[in-house]
Amino acid sequence: MTESRLVYECMQQLGKYGAVFRTNAGQFYTKDGQPVSGLPKGFSDILFIRHGGKPAFIELKYGKNKPTPEQEKFLQRMRDLGALAGVARSVDEAMRICELKP
Repeated sequence: MTESRLVYECMQQLGKYGAVFRTNAGQFYTKDGQPVSGLPKGFSDILFIRHGGKPAFIELKYGKNKPTPEQEKFLQRMRDLGALAGVARSVDEAMRICELKP
C-alpha cells in the first residue's frame, strides 16, 4: 500500500456518502514555468462534504509519516470552526473522522 493508493481507496468509500475532493496545496508551475498558487500550505489531502453539508478535512498518512506542523495547525483550525478533521492511516479511520460507520 502507498499513500496515493490510500487516497484512492478513501475517495472510493467516502464517495458513497457525499462529495469528496482530492486537494493539492502549495505552489505549482505551468508548462511555461509560471508559478500558480494552490490551496494554503497545510490544507488536507481530502475534503469531504457529508449529506447535510458538514465538511470533513482528512490528512492521510501511511507508514511512519507524520503530519507537518502546518497540517496539524490547519486541522485544529478546521475543528475550531466546527468541521470534522483529523489524520487517517486507513479507510476505516477516515470513515470515523467523517462520523460514518465503516
